[in-house]
Amino acid sequence: MSAAKRKGPAFEGQVVSYLREHGFPQAERRVMGGSRDRGDVAGVPGWVLELKATRALDLAEALREAEVEARHAGVSRYAAVLKRRMHPVGESYAVLPLHLFAELIREHR
Repeated sequence: MSAAKRKGPAFEGQVVSYLREHGFPQAERRVMGGSRDRGDVAGVPGWVLELKATRALDLAEALREAEVEARHAGVSRYAAVLKRRMHPVGESYAVLPLHLFAELIREHR
């Protein structure tokens, strides 16, 4: 497997480890689901996470994938987690639509 192909699974493992260490002990890599994919990470209740470790960040496409996968999983919340080059995993970008962000803020006031 090429170095470029190894980056995705390596990033997935790093994100899962980070989530486990930060309050989500059930987080784990999800087996790819083909056309009915339900995201890259399981164990974050109510959420679908689409992970990307690509050189070029395509926010719109990553969020579109996450939204489709959330429908497959039967949940309403989704985010794309994008690797930030030359930074630790905790500095990755978590991107979600404004309506979901507003919902989260309302719930935590």
